[in-house]
Amino acid sequence: MLITKAEAIKQLKNSEIVAIPTETVYGLAARFDDLKAVEAIFTTKERPHFDPLICHVSNLKMLDLL
Repeated sequence: MLITKAEAIKQLKNSEIVAIPTETVYGLAARFDDLKAVEAIFTTKERPHFDPLICHVSNLKMLDLL
């Protein structure tokens, strides 16, 4: 199901996860500061918690938020 960018933003703000295309596969995205959504990624992927997720930032200033 394709959704608009605005719908994806709304879902992310509502603690939901979204699938986003990359060059090779689809990735799951969530707000890094939303523990419920981050946990949903681990659960959906059946990923162990010792296997960390990647956090993408758009600029160096965002690093201060991590």
